[in-house]
Formats: sequence, C-alpha cells, structure tokens
Amino acid sequence: MSISTGSKHTLRPACDVKSAGTQMYIYGMRFRPCIDLHEGKVKQIVGKTLSDKDRSGPVTNFVTDRKPSEFADMYRRDGLYGGHVVMLGPGNEEAARDALEAFPGGFQIGGGITPDNAGIFLGMGASHVIVTSYVFSGGHIDWERLEQLSAVVGKKRLVIDLSCRKREGLYYVVTDRWQTFTSMTIESDSMHSLARFCDEFLVHAADIEGTRSGVDGELVELLARSSPIPVTYAGGVRTFNDLEIVRKRGGGRVDVTVGSALDIFGGAMKYADVVAWHRRESCR
Repeated sequence: MSISTGSKHTLRPACDVKSAGTQMYIYGMRFRPCIDLHEGKVKQIVGKTLSDKDRSGPVTNFVTDRKPSEFADMYRRDGLYGGHVVMLGPGNEEAARDALEAFPGGFQIGGGITPDNAGIFLGMGASHVIVTSYVFSGGHIDWERLEQLSAVVGKKRLVIDLSCRKREGLYYVVTDRWQTFTSMTIESDSMHSLARFCDEFLVHAADIEGTRSGVDGELVELLARSSPIPVTYAGGVRTFNDLEIVRKRGGGRVDVTVGSALDIFGGAMKYADVVAWHRRESCR
C-alpha cells in the first residue's frame, strides 16, 4: 500500500511578487534549518565521531534541555520550510514527534527510516522521510529496497541522504553513522539514477560536519553540476563567507544547512541574520 503524496503545506514559500493582479513565486538558494536529536535531546555533534564502537560517545558541540518543539516553533514563525530532523541513534522517537507536531509539513525526518516506520513519521507531520542505510547493503546500493521504499512513501515524499567522505580524490557515499564506505561515488550518473526514486538529496560533508572549519567548495560545485533535483549541502559552515562560497560555487542551485555555527546552538552566527540572508537569497 502506498502512502498519499498529498500535502497541505507549501514546501518552498519564498519571495512573493505580485504583478498586474497575478502572483508569482521566485525561488533561490535557501537556508535549511535542522534539529539533531541524540539520546532524546537537541544536540550538535561532530559527525565523524559518531560510532557504535566508541563507548566514550561522540564529541558534542552543544546540548540543551530545551524541547525540540521550541526550535520547531521558531522555524515555523520564520517560515523556514524544508528543514531536517535527524535522529542520531535510538531513543529519539518522542523527541522527533515533539518537533514534527509543532511544525506540520515543515520538516523532513531521517534516522533509521524503513518502509515499516516511514508512514508513522509522515503521519506525525513530516513532509518527507530521509533514507540512507536502509537502501545500501554490503556497501552497495540495493535498488530493490529503494524501489520498494519509493513505492511505499511516494517519490515526492522521499529524500536520499548521500552523505559522503573523500578518498583518493572521489566522494564516496558513507553509511552506518558515516563509518562505512560504500561503492557509490557522488557524480552525475549516480545522482541521475537515484533521482528517479526521490524528490531531493541531502548531502553532509561527513569529514567536516560539526567542525565549523569552513565548507567544502569542491563538493558544492560537484553537487551543483551533478544533481538534477533539489540538493542540500551540510558541513563546516562557520561564517557568512561560507554561505557566500556555497552560493557562488553552487551557482545558487545548492541549499545549505547551518548547525553548530548558529548562536541558538552555541555558535557565533546570529540566527536572525541567517534568516534575513535566507529571505534575500530566496528573492535573488
């Protein structure tokens, strides 16, 4: 049984331009907000330190007792659709529900998504589900699983996470908390093949995610020229100069996520200023 692809919410509200009695919408590069959940709390962590083998746990940049719904309410008030709720490991389902119900249609959700639970999260209010590990098996893409999941949730409600790490000059998709290299690389052929089954791509630069060390401009360029559908880059943003690098090297075609660098997550970039930047870019 497939899940309805209908949505009451506009995924991409942007610049509203009225002319001669008509209404047009202009869309440009966007800021995609995030709520990362770990052990039931909102956190910002250094992505490559996530591991099932390391009992000391990941390196944490930020943790709060504030409810996920408080951040979701803020994003909703600012009209920031298309953000991500990411469940980093088990024990985050109720925290995810808290965020999704506070901003129906506003978030995509990822972390352990399968055909069995995808409908549950869509029912909670997610606009899309994000999948990685489920559609890879033994380090290779499992086309049968991908086709099955796409049929269950609908192409228009599926996002494929192609988070990657660089090795020998190529960007390899990584799974299992970014610890396992797959055989798939980020390039035009692979992205066009995958795009038949999904609505968007999400790509974390896993080696620099959470480090606030600057963005990977080479990867941004690769995504811009390779992806035939909307794609969001995440990883390393620390200043507004990084947003400008993503805009220029992505040709305005690559959206961007900012996490640890925001003041709401303990960083130096003012959230309000990023929202203002987003609104300007949406109308560029």
